[in-house]
Amino acid sequence: MRKTIFALFLAFAFILAPFCTAQTAATKRPMTFEDMMKMKRLGETAVSPDGKWLAYSVTSVNLEQNTKTAELWMQAISGGDPQKLAVGRPGDAGPQFAPDGRSVLFLSGREGGQQIWLADFDPATGATSNAKKLTAISTEADNAKWSPDGKSVVFTSDVYPDCPAITTADFDTGNKCNADRDAALAASKVKAQIFTHLLYRHWNRYTGDKRSHLFMVSVESGAMRDLTPNDPHDVPPFSLEGGGGFAIAPDSKELAFTENIDPEPATSTNADIFTLDLTDAAAKPVKVSTSPGGDFNPAYSPDGKYLAWRSQARAGYEADKFRLVLYDRAGKSINDVLPAFDLWADEFTWEFTSTDGVDRILFVAGEKGEATIYQINVNGTALRRLGEVAGEWSDLHYVVWQGDDVPGQVRHGWVVVVGNLMKVDHPSEVVAGELTRMDDSSRMLVVRKLGDSGNPPAKPIVVTDYSPMAITHLNEALLSQLDLPKMESFWFTAADKTKLQGFIIRPPGFDAAKKYPVKFLIHGGPQGAWGDAWSYRWNPELFAANGYVVVMINFRGSTGYGQAIVDGVNGDWGGKPFTDLMEGLDYAEQHYPFIDKTRECALGASYGGYMANWVLGHTDRFKCIVSHDGMFNPESAFGSTEEDWFNIWEFKGHPWDYYGKPDSENPFRKWAPMLAAKNFKTPTLVIHGQLDYRLDVSEGLQLFDTLQLLKVPSKMLYFPDEGHWVLKPQNSQLWYKTVNDWVDEWTKQGTASRE
Repeated sequence: MRKTIFALFLAFAFILAPFCTAQTAATKRPMTFEDMMKMKRLGETAVSPDGKWLAYSVTSVNLEQNTKTAELWMQAISGGDPQKLAVGRPGDAGPQFAPDGRSVLFLSGREGGQQIWLADFDPATGATSNAKKLTAISTEADNAKWSPDGKSVVFTSDVYPDCPAITTADFDTGNKCNADRDAALAASKVKAQIFTHLLYRHWNRYTGDKRSHLFMVSVESGAMRDLTPNDPHDVPPFSLEGGGGFAIAPDSKELAFTENIDPEPATSTNADIFTLDLTDAAAKPVKVSTSPGGDFNPAYSPDGKYLAWRSQARAGYEADKFRLVLYDRAGKSINDVLPAFDLWADEFTWEFTSTDGVDRILFVAGEKGEATIYQINVNGTALRRLGEVAGEWSDLHYVVWQGDDVPGQVRHGWVVVVGNLMKVDHPSEVVAGELTRMDDSSRMLVVRKLGDSGNPPAKPIVVTDYSPMAITHLNEALLSQLDLPKMESFWFTAADKTKLQGFIIRPPGFDAAKKYPVKFLIHGGPQGAWGDAWSYRWNPELFAANGYVVVMINFRGSTGYGQAIVDGVNGDWGGKPFTDLMEGLDYAEQHYPFIDKTRECALGASYGGYMANWVLGHTDRFKCIVSHDGMFNPESAFGSTEEDWFNIWEFKGHPWDYYGKPDSENPFRKWAPMLAAKNFKTPTLVIHGQLDYRLDVSEGLQLFDTLQLLKVPSKMLYFPDEGHWVLKPQNSQLWYKTVNDWVDEWTKQGTASRE
């Protein structure tokens, strides 16, 4: 049996080490919003087949111009300075190396609409040249992916499904039909729309008549065909994570993709996995998944024996456990690889077929505020947690290192995992470490038992044999100037004896002899979690920067603690999650004497906004409240969201199902913050965006109207051009200033507690 370890980057010291001596902690300063906007934001990454080169996207923010611009970079993994892609232009995205490593593709809108471009690549020098456009489709191209044989590229494009299919045989007709429809829509002075079905809008846009389709284009000839012609559904379905939701078999003869063909998509999470024979132009998709829940992210094993994907068992529940399942292509059977594993399998990648004949998968799982890497054999044996990582991993790549030895880090011919790693005090960087073969069993990880995820177990032994390697250093100079306190974890016991976790961040320049006000952050979801992760929207470090202790609790409903904790919020929105939050804050007040419990403000967005509204009517312990995009009236929110499955699951049915029943038996009224309005006393800042279709702006307007009529000190920050998140740089600047000024006003000027 092969023995493996992973040289992980413990406590992220490998990134901080190069500059930790540049300035002492005493001379560092708190972070400002302007600092955060100056930080380079890591985007998509790609690793060359020989493991020598990294291509990646970096987005820069220009606050004065209110813009974000992405650019592509190339860098040797073994070291050296990064260089902008020679053939790149501002706004390019999606770099990918060809399977033979001698060309790259990328997406560019340099000649108008976004298209796929190809460029020659020199694996000896990392140079790119001779860029040429591969596609010229009027509906643009996205999510491009090489076929394993390098002969074609599969991509997505939003088309009118009732137009003739865009294929090489009739390209002009289909392309013109789509172009003419787009032009007519843009030119029309009538902007009204007619709806005949639900899910007519999604998060921040109206869906319109277009649907995402999969296309394949020949690299040599440019021949193109719509792989899902005239399909009235989105292929793949909408996903907040983005991506194409498809994979190509190792022999390039089959495509696997995700599609939801339910006749009522607004009430369905049942996306399925389909396969399509690419060698037969007349072939029809074949459904291979069987779960009534959602199935996502198909990926073929390197030897082609298996197709893996993430699967949910329960219909209509977007936060059901994401299982890792395996489809045997020959036997046509589906097996849950980890039936006893109680965490979500998030992104995953196949290892190359090993010399011992065992196929293995690496996957990321959220766990107690971290997102760590696991390894598993396809038969479900030898589950290993690969190190005691601090932070959150994403965008994994699995390569065999073909570069020169890097002493103490990686060696020629050894297996390397390249991925993105971030922490609460450090934005994402690309890092690399060995997945090595060793015979010394004393250096193996001690593997925790399956199902250990619920309560804090004993830590596994961590292998620290190798010094890890940071590849990118996007913000090293700026971060060296900033005082970014570490996040601390604590555990407390809820009233029903459930163990729950919280986090605390002290202010920069912390003085244990002082008392500090508190910003009490409440996460959204509700099936989400606080953790060791950087954010540009709700940044705990920035909240702490102007002299606050930040406290965060992972209450019932939070991910990373087992599915029973996740399910604990269902039908109980204002119940145990509320008491969990209050008990967690009680614990922090009792165990951190520098907290001034008379100067605390509660802040939340999405479900956190709902909970802020619930807090408003059920306790007076806070000096102020910030409610961003929060649900105020579940009955009205039911009819104004674009994803009905969410409220149907969370509130156990439809509002009319409870007609004639008392409020105590009706979740839509039992858990309605609106009905506790007579208790509203705490000064409240309301924030909402006009383009928020997940939680309609009317929810924020109702809350503000109620507060004003009750003469409760209140203010509303309204964004006509933002959705569920505030994304534009200057809007974000106004958001942070308004929020921080509101908290300052009520926590630093008040003198009496609300005991």
